[in-house]
Formats: sequence, structure tokens, C-alpha cells
Amino acid sequence: MKRDFTRLLDVTQLEAAYLLERAAFLKKVRKMRGVFKPLTNRVLAMIFEKASTRTRISFEIGMKELGGEAVFLSSTDTQMGRGEPIRDTARVLDRYVDAIMIRTYGQETVDELARWSKVPVINGLSDLCHPCQILADIFTIQEFKGDLRGLKIAYIGDGNNVANSWLEASILFGLSLTMATPAHYRPNEELLERAQANERFVYTHDPAVAASEADVVNTDVWVSMGMEKEKEERKKAFAPFCIDSELLKKAKGDVIVMHCLPAYRNQEISEEVFERFHEIIFTQAENRLHVQKALLEWLVEEV
Repeated sequence: MKRDFTRLLDVTQLEAAYLLERAAFLKKVRKMRGVFKPLTNRVLAMIFEKASTRTRISFEIGMKELGGEAVFLSSTDTQMGRGEPIRDTARVLDRYVDAIMIRTYGQETVDELARWSKVPVINGLSDLCHPCQILADIFTIQEFKGDLRGLKIAYIGDGNNVANSWLEASILFGLSLTMATPAHYRPNEELLERAQANERFVYTHDPAVAASEADVVNTDVWVSMGMEKEKEERKKAFAPFCIDSELLKKAKGDVIVMHCLPAYRNQEISEEVFERFHEIIFTQAENRLHVQKALLEWLVEEV
């Protein structure tokens, strides 16, 4: 049966746990330079309507290491960019390829593609969700902190797609998550309401509350792609939300700091804090590869 990964809540807690275990196995195989090619002769179409570094490289290399191939399609390369209906693009591509990954603006584009495609569709990023990133983040936390149970995870910054996917992670895993955003930059209201059913979830407008006794502190850019006109306004609103050494004094002594990149030093994170935790942050970036390989293997082999 065809499955999609349009958002984190497309999988069950048990399935997510399997993907994380599989990612650990695939990371070990790669480190040992082992050969494991379950997707030989399979092809992934990668549609990019938004620019990318980590998403493109991790999916392209991941597919190659699994024995398959990846085809890059920008919005200027396809008829989607000229107004062809998404349902038609889906029904053409699913006759050529074994899976589709899309990095786009509207979540409705991802959902429409998944609705009409007969092959798995993966959300590489939309304005609503960034599920691959959060799955990789949880994998990274497990590597550095072990069991998620008992950990306080803080997300401090914009109520954007990363924040929304952290809300979904809190719903899925029952995480102890505290999220702090400015009052006018809240995450998705529907997801926020659902997350609040988890008694271990806290939403606040005070970054100090989120950082207090935190085991993990996460942040993201203040100005996402497509919001460049709001840059100065956002910088003023988010100024108290910078992850700096003063804020981290409120966290636990062995706190780890994460950032999904790209990072703008001395805006959402200070230069000093970024460099102090650079090994974790770049491991987090690397882990996109391993988690997405697990996801590709699982989705494509199921079809």
C-alpha cells in the first residue's frame, strides 16, 4: 500500500521509532563504508520550488547510496512552474519514478501531489511543515542524550514550519516540549490546540520560561524564505529570543543547542553559542541523510 510522508503525523509512534532505529543502522553501515543498496534501479523525482542546500544534497546522495537515482526538477524546469495542474504532474511523474520529494511553499501543493500520485510523496519542506528535519532532530537528540523520556526540550523563535513540526512531534511522542514565540508570531493554531492536550507541553511568549531547566534548546531563522520584506520588523520583535550565553544560564548545565540551518549569527543565535555547539549542529545536519535514507527505504519498498 502506498504511503506518504507529507507531515510527521502521517506515521504512528511505532513507525517513527522504527525509522529512527533504521537511521541508526544506516548511519553505522555508512561509517563502516558498507554497501547496502535496497533501492537499486529505483528513481526519486525531486521538485524544488524553494532553494535548498541540505535537502537537495541529502536526498540526492541518500538515494544514490541506496542504489537508486535522483532527478532534480526546479520550478523553471517543469510545467508546474507554468501553471500545469498538480494532479497532472503527479499522474505523469508516477509513471516515470518510484517516489517524489517536493520542497515548496503551500502545504496544499504537497497534499495535492500526494492525493493524485500512485507513488510515495515526501514533504522536503513546506510553509506549514518540515517533517524530515524534525525526525532528524529527534534522532540527533537520541544520539547525544539517549532516551527522550525525562528530557525537557525547548523551541525558541518563530512559529514557523519547524515549530509546527515540533508541535506534531509533541503530539506523536508525548514529548516534554516548551515553545516560546513572540505573541504575533504564533505557530499554527490547530496544531497548537492539539499539542495542548499533552500535559507535558507548554506554550509561552517568554524565552526564559522555555530555557529554564531545558535539556535541549532549539531555534531556527527569524526570517524564512518568502518573508524577506518583514526582515527589519521581525528582527525587532525577535530580539529577546536570541539563544545566547545569558539565556543558556537558565538551562541545565549539560544542555545541548540545536539549529536546523542556515544560521544567522547574532540574530537567532549568538556567534559564541553557535561555535560552542557546532559539533551537535552539524551532526544534526548530517543526520538528515540517515533519516531520509530510512524513510526512502521504508516508503519505496512498501509500494
